[in-house]
Amino acid sequence: MSHVLDKFKFCPVCGSQHFEINNFKSKKCKDCGFTYYLNPSSATVAFILNEKEELLVVRRKNEPAKGTLDLPGGFVDMDETGEEGVAREVKEETGLEVIGVNYQFSIPNLYLYSDFLVHTLDMFYVVKVKDLSHVEAMDDAEESYWISLSNLHPEEFGLGSIRQGVAKFLAKHKTKE
Repeated sequence: MSHVLDKFKFCPVCGSQHFEINNFKSKKCKDCGFTYYLNPSSATVAFILNEKEELLVVRRKNEPAKGTLDLPGGFVDMDETGEEGVAREVKEETGLEVIGVNYQFSIPNLYLYSDFLVHTLDMFYVVKVKDLSHVEAMDDAEESYWISLSNLHPEEFGLGSIRQGVAKFLAKHKTKE
């Protein structure tokens, strides 16, 4: 698969065809001097625990990794903080209203979207919600359910950064016990 910068053929400032690879993360126009840097897209991931120390997981409805386990989350929109993004994504995928967000860690990722490998920075949060009594799988989630931390297996998650994040969360959670 080619690098996403290979898809950008013309300078977005002057339209020149002399828009060439500058380094692994940028292209530079030989005519006007404009340099475009390919930075990662921001994405969020939610760890939602209930009173039984069970984690809310969802099953992916769409590719990539359709049918595998995932956690609620998604891309951050323009003019949105990571905290606002994770709250919106949780609402869209589960119907739950977020009342608290606590940043944990981030993991760089490659996410296949429309045949492009998109570089993302996945930000993981522990999220508190208003009412856990009614969770509904919506949007990108085919189904949702609670799973005890003792039955949680990172290898069952389809996306690499989510597998890493779940493993890190479990290791961190075990040290608190």
